[in-house]
Amino acid sequence: MARLFGTDGVRGLANADLSPELALSVAASAARVLAAHDRSHRPVAVVGRDPRASGEMLEAAVVAGLASAGADVLRLGVLPTPAVAYLVGALEADLGVMISASHNPMPDNGIKLFAAGGHKLPDSIEDEIESGLDATGVTRPTGDGVGRVTDVPDALDKYIEHLVAATPHPLTGLKVVVDCANGASSAAAPEAYRRAGAEVVALHAEPDGININDSCGSNHPDLLRAAVVEHGADLGIGHDGDADRCVAVDAAGELVDGDQIMAVLALALAEEGALVKDTLVATVMSNLGLHLAMKAHGITVVTTAVGDRYVLEELRASGLALGGEQSGHVVLPAHATTGDGLLTAMRLMARMAATGKPLAELAAVMNRLPQVLVNVPVADKAAVAGSAEVRDAVGEVEAELGEEGRVLLRPSGTEQLVRVMVEAPAHSTAQAAADRLAGVVSAVS
Repeated sequence: MARLFGTDGVRGLANADLSPELALSVAASAARVLAAHDRSHRPVAVVGRDPRASGEMLEAAVVAGLASAGADVLRLGVLPTPAVAYLVGALEADLGVMISASHNPMPDNGIKLFAAGGHKLPDSIEDEIESGLDATGVTRPTGDGVGRVTDVPDALDKYIEHLVAATPHPLTGLKVVVDCANGASSAAAPEAYRRAGAEVVALHAEPDGININDSCGSNHPDLLRAAVVEHGADLGIGHDGDADRCVAVDAAGELVDGDQIMAVLALALAEEGALVKDTLVATVMSNLGLHLAMKAHGITVVTTAVGDRYVLEELRASGLALGGEQSGHVVLPAHATTGDGLLTAMRLMARMAATGKPLAELAAVMNRLPQVLVNVPVADKAAVAGSAEVRDAVGEVEAELGEEGRVLLRPSGTEQLVRVMVEAPAHSTAQAAADRLAGVVSAVS
């Protein structure tokens, strides 16, 4: 059987792959595992969700599962994923549960678990939880052993206060358009940015349970780009459905991706002496332009596999201060235990306000090289990985590009595909090289 927990929790089509029965079982097993690891007190869990319609059903199932296993539940309501992670620590809970499928379409949903302190659960604990789903002979508590459920009406306010406190400079004088993707940030983002001093135009901030991520948000920035120009704003911010990521748009409507945001924040932290070991953590998919820009400023870039959990692992293992992904997942461990799109946006705006520089000028520190990605269907990914012909072809392209380009071949973790990525100073050069390598990969598989 495939592992139930993926790199970002349990995710699937709500009420089909992810049924209320499964949600209840996962929650109950998580509570039992926590109790077994620490019998000194009754477990406390916080539960939040994004506004998609199935979240109401799954929240009820998760709360029931936790309480049935003897855990007390603090119900947070609709909040961003990073708010739930923060509140696990702030409320001294033992477990956090976020019900969301992030940037996925509305019919999907997911369950993400956080350990005490707001950190992602280790694989070993997830494996214990998964093993406990089929446990027989479990004795459920009765009487006063059954968990109690309490709402936390000021959960959103606590999170916003945390964000404002983590913003090093008032945002006064900035006008921002924020696209909330009709998701979990619809209430949080406009209010947080206003409290920090910005003038805010909210876009797609009216969730109805159905319209989350529907042609809006960080994955669909065209409407945001147009709105920034229309409103004469200084910038735009686009969040995904659960607001653990953000992308930005400059005053001219040009997109500023996660790599560029990390470059801006890395230089800001370095100036403050707060960029630990002068090191930034990024994934192998980050643009070569980020590496070149950081090298020019004496900053080392450590690369990890694709996925924010690998960035988080490296940040924690090495005690570093900044990391993230090109997609806009950015982690600032001094203030958050996971990617936080609102925190990222506020730190970016604070840099603009403190320097008086427009976003386009700040982002220009990094020259984003054209990047071409070709997905090649293959019969045998292992054959491609072991092919001398493929290795030779890659070596030839790398020699031709020199230090001005980059090649990455990466097998898909879920499909029979090999992803061929090439970066070069010109798009035509990158495209030609990627097509050439894709032909070699296809021929040997």
